[in-house]
Amino acid sequence: MNIAPGIRLGSYEIIALLGKGGMGEVYRAKDLRLDREVAIKVLPADLANDAERLRRFELEARATSALNHPNILTVHDFGLHDNAPYIVAELLDGEELRAQLNNGALPVRRSVEYAQQIAAGLAAAHEKGIVHRDLKPENLFVTKDNRVKILDFGLAKLRPPRNVSAGSDVATAKQYTNPGTVMGTVAYMSPEQVRGQDLEQRSDIFSFGLILYEMLAGERAFQKQSLAETMAAIANEEPPDLSELNPKVTPQLEKIVRHCLEKKPEMRFQSARDLGFALEALTPPGSSGANRTEAVQALEPSTATKGSGWRDRLGWIAAGLMTLIALALGVAYIRRPALEAETVRLSVTPPETATSFDYPTISPDGRTLAFVATVAGKTQLWVRPLNSTTAKPLAEVGRVSAPFWSPDSRYLAYADSEKLKKIALDGGAPETLCDTQFNFAGTWNREGVILFGGATAGIRRISASGGAVTEVTTVDRSRGEARHLAPVFLPDDRHFLFANINNDRAKSAVYLASLDGGEAKLLQPLENLSFAVTMNPAAENEGYLLFVRQGVLLAQQYDFRRNQLAGEPLRLAEQVQTPDNFRRFSVSTNGVLVLIEGNANQQLAWFDRAGNKQGTVGPAGIYVDPRLSADNQRLAVGWREAQARGLDIRLFDLARGTDARFTFDSASDNWPLWSPDASRIVWTSSREGPGD
Repeated sequence: MNIAPGIRLGSYEIIALLGKGGMGEVYRAKDLRLDREVAIKVLPADLANDAERLRRFELEARATSALNHPNILTVHDFGLHDNAPYIVAELLDGEELRAQLNNGALPVRRSVEYAQQIAAGLAAAHEKGIVHRDLKPENLFVTKDNRVKILDFGLAKLRPPRNVSAGSDVATAKQYTNPGTVMGTVAYMSPEQVRGQDLEQRSDIFSFGLILYEMLAGERAFQKQSLAETMAAIANEEPPDLSELNPKVTPQLEKIVRHCLEKKPEMRFQSARDLGFALEALTPPGSSGANRTEAVQALEPSTATKGSGWRDRLGWIAAGLMTLIALALGVAYIRRPALEAETVRLSVTPPETATSFDYPTISPDGRTLAFVATVAGKTQLWVRPLNSTTAKPLAEVGRVSAPFWSPDSRYLAYADSEKLKKIALDGGAPETLCDTQFNFAGTWNREGVILFGGATAGIRRISASGGAVTEVTTVDRSRGEARHLAPVFLPDDRHFLFANINNDRAKSAVYLASLDGGEAKLLQPLENLSFAVTMNPAAENEGYLLFVRQGVLLAQQYDFRRNQLAGEPLRLAEQVQTPDNFRRFSVSTNGVLVLIEGNANQQLAWFDRAGNKQGTVGPAGIYVDPRLSADNQRLAVGWREAQARGLDIRLFDLARGTDARFTFDSASDNWPLWSPDASRIVWTSSREGPGD
C-alpha cells in the first residue's frame, strides 16, 4: 500500500516513503499537533481481516507505548488507515546494527557498550511483561550518537497462535525465517523457540547472546547451509570458542556470552537486569590507571580540544555514565580523581511496588542515597547506602520537597506540608525547624546555616538547630522577579547560588549571592531548577557547575576564587529527566553523580480501583495536576512541550476523544479547577505575579 506525500493519517501528514518490507511500509511524516517529524509504519492490510489479531495488536501497541526507555524505540500513537493498522514512533537518525556487522567484528569496547544498552532496554521491557521474541541485528538501531534502540517490540509482527501461519512475517534477505509453527528469525532463535515451545524473557537472553557473539566474532554462532541444520545446531551444538575467533575477548566476557547461550533456560541469566550488572562489572580490555579516562575522551571531540586541561580533569565525574531504565537511578562513583579515575556504576531501582519515585539526592560523602517514594499509599523519605542492596524508610511525609543533606552526611532536611524539618540518618522522629511555604530544595553549610526558598519569597536563613528565620535575598517585583529558589552553598560556606525565577521565564537565571550581603550577581540563564556544584579534587579552588539544558546534563568549569564560569560546557548525560522543572540529579562533594535518565514524557491513563490499566488519554507529554470536571466528561491538565519553560492548560473532551490548548501565554499557567457546572475554569498564573 503506497501512500502519497501529503496524505493525512489522523493528525500526521505523510512526507516521504522511507522503506518497505514484508511487514509493511515506513514513512517519514509530520505530526501536525506537536510540530515534529515522526516515523509511521503501516502494517499489511490483511491484519484487518482478522478481528482477534487486530485486537491483540492494538493491546500490544498500547502496552509497548508505555515503555519509556532511552534504549527502546518510543511509540507515540496507534491507528487505522483504510483498515490497515499503523504505529507512530520517534524518527531515528543512524543505521541498523546489521550495517555495522556487515563489515565484520566490532571493537570489543563498542560491543560491550552496545550490549549494556540492549540489556537495559530488555530489562525495562521484561519488567512490563513484554518479551521481544525476534531480537536480531535488524531490530537494533544505532543512532548517530551511538545510542542503541530496540525496534519492533511486538509491534512489527503479531504473535499468532502456534500452528497458525505468521502471514507476512518474513525475514530480511540475509536471514532465515520459518513462517509456520515457529516464529522469529531462525539464526537468532533460542532452543525453546526452535522447538515451538512457549517463550518467556530468557528466550530473549539467548537471542541477546547470539547477537553479542556475532559482534565479537564477526560471524554468527550457528551458521549452517540450511534452515533445518541451523535449527538443529541451536538446539544441540555449542558455538566455536570466542577466544579462538577474537583473541581480544577476555575470559570474563566470553563467560557472560556462554552463560547467555545455555541450552536450558534455567541455566542462563535469569533476568536482563542480572545480565546488565554482569556487563557493567567488566573491566574494559586494555584498561589501566593510565588510560581509564578513555570513555570521557570519546565524548570530547564535539565539545573540547586536546590540551584543554580542566576538561581532561573532568574525567573523574563524567566517565562511563550508563543508560538506565525509566524511573531508575544511575550512580557513577569515582574512587580516584583526575586522570586515574576509576568508575563504579550502579542501577538503583525503586522499592518494590512503589508508585512514585523522585528527588534522588546523594550525601556529601557519596555513600548514601536519599529519595522520596510512595509505597502502599504512603509517601516516605527513604535512604539507601550504596554498599547495601536495600533501602529503608526514614519518615512518612505529605507534600514534600527535595531533601538535602547536612555537610557531615548525618542528617537530612526537607520541607513537608509547609514545615521545614530535619531527621537523623540513624533514625528517630523528625524535628520541625520552622514554618515555610512549599520549598523546592535547600542547602546546609559547615557552620550550621540552612538556606531555603519559598513559594513567593526570597532565600531565607535559619540555624540547623532552629530559631529565628531571616531573609537573605529580596525578590524585586519591579524587575519581574517572582521568587528565589533552590540555593546551593559554594565551598567557602559564605557564597551561594540560587534560582531567580522571573515572571518572564526567559529572564530566569542562576544568581550568585553572599551571606555577608551585597547585590546578587547574574551568573547564567536558567532553564529549570536542575543545577548543582561539585569540587574538583585535583585542583584547589576549582570545581564545576552542573546544570540541565534541553534535557542534557552539562558541566562547566567554575573558579571558586573569582566566582565565575570559564570555558565551554561538557556534556555528561543525555535526556536527564526534568519533567516538572524539579531537580532529577544530585552530585556529592567527591564526585558521586546520581540521575534519573530517559525521556521525560508521561502518559495520561485510566486505571480501575484494583490498579488495572484501562486505557490512555491523549498523546505522551509532560503533564501536571490533572483535574476532571464534575460530570467526568472533560479533563483539564497543566501541560508543556518537552523543551518549553512554562506550563499551559490543555483540555480533553473525553467523550469525543479530542483535545485543545486552553492557554497560550508565555507565562506559566497551571493548577486548573472546574466550576461545578464545568462552564468555567479557575487557574494559577504567573502573568502578573507569582501565583495569581
